[in-house]
Amino acid sequence: MTAKEIYLKTLAFSWIKLGLGLLNIVIAVALFAILMSMSVLFKSDGVGAVMFIVWLVLVGVVNFVLNHYIGYLVKAGHVAVIARAFKHGVIPDNPFVVGKDMVKERFGTSNVYFVLDKLVAGSVKQLQHALGRITDGLLGALPGAEGIKSVTNLFLNVSLGYIDECCLGYTFYRHDQNPYKSAADGVVIYAQNWKTLLKNAAKTTFVVILSLVVVTLVAFIIFGSLFRLFGWSGFVAFILSVLLAWTVKYAFIDSWILVKMMCSYMQVAPTTVITFDLYGKLSGLSGKFKELFKRSGEEESKPDFRTTQPTAEIPVVPIVDANVDNQPCFCPSCGAPLTSGMLFCGNCGGRIG
Repeated sequence: MTAKEIYLKTLAFSWIKLGLGLLNIVIAVALFAILMSMSVLFKSDGVGAVMFIVWLVLVGVVNFVLNHYIGYLVKAGHVAVIARAFKHGVIPDNPFVVGKDMVKERFGTSNVYFVLDKLVAGSVKQLQHALGRITDGLLGALPGAEGIKSVTNLFLNVSLGYIDECCLGYTFYRHDQNPYKSAADGVVIYAQNWKTLLKNAAKTTFVVILSLVVVTLVAFIIFGSLFRLFGWSGFVAFILSVLLAWTVKYAFIDSWILVKMMCSYMQVAPTTVITFDLYGKLSGLSGKFKELFKRSGEEESKPDFRTTQPTAEIPVVPIVDANVDNQPCFCPSCGAPLTSGMLFCGNCGGRIG
């Protein structure tokens, strides 16, 4: 399936995101009206400034609750359905319901998903910082290097902002493994293919920035004209324009970029043979990945009583199993390679097993 087909057939998630964003704007406007009305009673600019700061804080809290709890689960369902599309080649008739059921079956509770999402996002961000340090070292003291570094860091921040969703998508693709193990493998797959994924992400960065600027300008023209007609504050019109532009970006632009990035990722993920020395290297570069890798080992040792799909429906993915004989083992604490029969890690001193 093409990215366009997947995007159009999963638009239900975009409409739900748009609804959350508009609800956020309505609450923000209502809070602004209430707080500013209270400040008018005092007839003081100082009170008005305080009320504005209170408004910003309350809007931030509302945005956090709506987007980082409800929005996170909507995003997880979208990621699940996209991964299913690559695995089975079809989009279900009711993608939202199917996505919700997939998230519930895979993670059990939302808390498990939140923990895994934070670990994966933290791992990707720390690896991103490592890439940034490499870029800084290559640029050195070249004239104008600071400007180039700023542009490069902006590129990395935008383009890699969708990689953690790709890694989480791999947890749905590899339903035969525990989610922590699949997520750790997903991060390693990203690390092995980062050059290819960064090339594809160049267009992503351009589209995100350009789209946000265009949507903000259009929204400001609309709100600015209305507010000018009624003699209202131009500053408030600008704030509403930014909120609306961010909502449209969150609902439609981010969803399109997510589909595109997952297309790029899923094209290389199933055929990537994981080299296990990367687990140790990434554990040294990222404390979050080290924790994720450790959790994957802990979850692997637990018996799995869940009802899973028949293995015949799961395509064979050429990923090496770390538990196969004659393959190197790695410390669950630090990721250092171990020799068979060792009771303690020679690197961190942790007990094995």
